[in-house]
Amino acid sequence: MDFVLSELCDQVMTARAGHKPLFVMGGGSKAFYGNYRPVTPQDGHCLLDMTPYRGIVSYHPSELVVTVRAGTPLAELEAVLAENGQMLAFEPPHFAASATVGGCVAAGLSGPRRMSAGALRDFVLGTRLLDSEGRMLSFGGEVMKNVAGYDVSRLLAGSHGIFGAILDVSMKVVPRPMEELTLVLPATQAQALASFALWRGKPLPISATSWTGDDDGGEGLMHVRLSGAPPALASARHVIGGDALLPDAALVWWRSLREQTHPFFPPGRPLWRLALPPTAAALGLGPTLIEWGGGQRWLSGQRDATELREIAARLGGHATLFRPGNSKPPVDGVFHPLAPGVAAITRRLKQELDPASLFNPGRLVLEL
Repeated sequence: MDFVLSELCDQVMTARAGHKPLFVMGGGSKAFYGNYRPVTPQDGHCLLDMTPYRGIVSYHPSELVVTVRAGTPLAELEAVLAENGQMLAFEPPHFAASATVGGCVAAGLSGPRRMSAGALRDFVLGTRLLDSEGRMLSFGGEVMKNVAGYDVSRLLAGSHGIFGAILDVSMKVVPRPMEELTLVLPATQAQALASFALWRGKPLPISATSWTGDDDGGEGLMHVRLSGAPPALASARHVIGGDALLPDAALVWWRSLREQTHPFFPPGRPLWRLALPPTAAALGLGPTLIEWGGGQRWLSGQRDATELREIAARLGGHATLFRPGNSKPPVDGVFHPLAPGVAAITRRLKQELDPASLFNPGRLVLEL
């Protein structure tokens, strides 16, 4: 691995010397996400392929910590954890078999379990970053409390590689649930949101929720996943009601949401993601898929970006064009414009960690 690391450093220094932008790439499974444009040798840009830098550096099942190189396939890491009865609590999406750990962290995406377990960034303990001067910078460590000031390791989660190339990541892992049960109930969107709010105030072992249907008062379906000990699941089922899915059908359902293979996510169509307070009411914007107890809402099809972002902001959230599909991205980028304070901090961090503006220009913020 020392040779691979040396090669990566050489590529960074070559790009810096030639004043050429450097685009960091793992398995390419999330290349659609962000302000992305295809990179070819003919356009004068350089591609930093992280996939050769792979492997698990250290894993302590008894300590619930794993350190892994960025180019490691995400499926490979999850398989090792599963052999030890453990998992990544935030249930990250893959979107393709080529997904890597580095891409997972850089994209910052979490799956259906995020509502109960927390976001990806909550499980990042430490990172090692390759900067624009070819230096390897270490942040954090392998314990939960180890920093003062900016927690740079967690800032890298969802940074889309604009601060540098992630080399290694230390993450907290958790035991797999003893048992899981998925319940299905008919409900309108308003009824589903009211149920999610009611259940949030009860000690129920809910690990994921979803609702699908038309946002016009019509009836749709709620799916509720319970995780934990059998007695706790039986008690929760008595409170929630509904019909139980067979285990295989339940796995297929939650995987279809995590990997966006559900029919709600047709290829080629624009897909908007709204992050809102769970207490926000139904939006009345047509067919909707809701996750995270109302905190994440998906809208498919062409939308007016300005109008949608104004609605999200008014409710205390934000709107992202998650998949542009065949549409043209908004002129100010696919992400909701940053608040002035956040934008200032982002610029300062970019200047500190990548003063040459080498890595992934424009991928997260168009002007950076």
